Amino acid sequence: MFRRVAVRLVTETGRVKNAALIQRLTDPSASARSFSEVKEAEQPPFDESLLELLVCPLSKKPLRYEAETNELVNEELGIAYPIIDGIPNMIPQDARLLQKDAGASTSPTLG
Repeated sequence: MFRRVAVRLVTETGRVKNAALIQRLTDPSASARSFSEVKEAEQPPFDESLLELLVCPLSKKPLRYEAETNELVNEELGIAYPIIDGIPNMIPQDARLLQKDAGASTSPTLG
């Protein structure tokens, strides 16, 4: 159904005159990649030599690479910056707050 609608839209509007595009839309044997295939695709590795140059944009302190989560971690602030397609996302609003240990208390105890 999607292909019929797409072909109709393309042919009626006359915007696309590329026959190859119309052929791909109408070819029933052409398959799109599913979300699971894209999700499981191999991500490019992070170049750890960049750690010599990269610092946290908030504290200006060095970062540590965490391979398990594929993130750059600032332990002082307790945040982690994601690495997407091998590129660090150093936008503070996109950073993830790290969970503190439940057993460790940050407030002093009276006594």
